[in-house]
Amino acid sequence: MSTVYLHKAGRPDDELGQVKMNGKVYRSKFGPDQQVGHVDSVSGKIFQRRLGPDEYIGRVDLHNGKVYRHVPLGTDEYLGEVHADGRMYRHESLAADDYMGRMPDFISYAHSGAAFLLLVLPAFEALDAVAGDQVTG
Repeated sequence: MSTVYLHKAGRPDDELGQVKMNGKVYRSKFGPDQQVGHVDSVSGKIFQRRLGPDEYIGRVDLHNGKVYRHVPLGTDEYLGEVHADGRMYRHESLAADDYMGRMPDFISYAHSGAAFLLLVLPAFEALDAVAGDQVTG
């Protein structure tokens, strides 16, 4: 099991959840943790848990850690990458990539990519939305 953290500048990082050795991803909250998805460690395909069949939402390249969001009937969208040291970066075109979070106990690119897509990216985007509301509000 490896714990996943969201980077908070100037403050301690927030714990978001865990990734188990079997590829299942859990969001931490008060009470029992909630399974939010899983990764196939052979193919790098990432699935979000839902009622009925799990939904394919993206993939991670198992050779270099690049993470892609699935786009139906189109080219998958490159989102960022995960590194073997556990750090995760969101791609920014024409700028330096944003450091978003980490998974200090690296298991594989598959596990880190699942943590990126299922835990870190949604939390990071939620922070961006709140910051944008404060600037415009």
